[in-house]
Amino acid sequence: MSEHPPSSPRFRADIGLRWGDMDAFGHVNNVQYHRLLEEARIRAFGDWFHASGSERMMRSGVLLARQEIEFLGQLAYRPEPVSVSMWITRIGGASWEMAYDIGDPDPGSTTVYARAESTLVAFDMTAQRPRKLDADERAALTAYLGEPAAMRRRR
Repeated sequence: MSEHPPSSPRFRADIGLRWGDMDAFGHVNNVQYHRLLEEARIRAFGDWFHASGSERMMRSGVLLARQEIEFLGQLAYRPEPVSVSMWITRIGGASWEMAYDIGDPDPGSTTVYARAESTLVAFDMTAQRPRKLDADERAALTAYLGEPAAMRRRR
């Protein structure tokens, strides 16, 4: 297992595993990691954008443009939840990048089963095109701005 990257502002979501997440080897299937990241992202957006008064993001739309996962250890199925911590690593005109660690929920644990990055785009569903982030959205994202994910391929 790996250790967390340097300290940065993070949002944390504890998410329960489902019986169906397990594969024949008794560990969480790699495809299910994407579901865990999606669930964590939905919780974060609800917190970030509703709390900041930036309801536009939740009404207009967000598209996942890219997602990369680096598997660092096997996550065996268990009844206890996993913790997904996430933070923003870059903010552009219409897009932003997020980093994630999937680990144990214990506060002192440094276990990371997977690390991921995604690129998201603010999207106008009516016009069917990307749209610029407004000042409230930018402020909500900036509150969680931190270092890039420590992906092994980039070292």
